[in-house]
Amino acid sequence: MSESRLPPRRDKPRSAWLRWLLVAGIVILVFVLGIAIGKALNDAPPPPSTETYVRTLTTLTDRPGETTGP
Repeated sequence: MSESRLPPRRDKPRSAWLRWLLVAGIVILVFVLGIAIGKALNDAPPPPSTETYVRTLTTLTDRPGETTGP
């Protein structure tokens, strides 16, 4: 009886530089996204602030000794 078996199939090992290139690409992408989000948050308009102005109003009255009329 002859068995014609093929040798076990091996997956090609991925090269180490390709894996490091993929990791570096992901790290750079996350870094750039972080910068973009930081700039977007910094460019947002400031929250509205409440300012109170206090003024003293004076009435317009005639000065003593002055008269109006003919």
